[in-house]
Amino acid sequence: MSTFLFISGGEIIIVVLVVLLLFGAKSIPDVARMLGKGMNEFRRASDEIKREFRENTSVITDVVEETKNELNKEVKEVSSAIEEETSDLDPYNLKKDSESKSEEPSSEEEEVPSKDKDGPVSREDSIDL
Repeated sequence: MSTFLFISGGEIIIVVLVVLLLFGAKSIPDVARMLGKGMNEFRRASDEIKREFRENTSVITDVVEETKNELNKEVKEVSSAIEEETSDLDPYNLKKDSESKSEEPSSEEEEVPSKDKDGPVSREDSIDL
């Protein structure tokens, strides 16, 4: 036998018999119709609530997107204005120097020149104590 919502076949038969005794064979179709109408009405009401919720939240979503786009536009304008102002404040071209240094190997990677002419010396050997 099959299980339906944790109810075994024997329990389903007992429930059907109790329903027959309480309502009688003639009133069971009426009870089933009333349950069907109630379930249908409940489904319609829940669908209506979902529809209204979607409509109202779409308006809010549109407002949020519009505000977000406006803020992004203003941030870009302010960033470009700051960039223009700070470009005049760089008399030594530090930005260009820092960019060119990042392309060159760092000083840590360079080999330390040897005082002796015996050959290359590592960094530890070149430390004078």
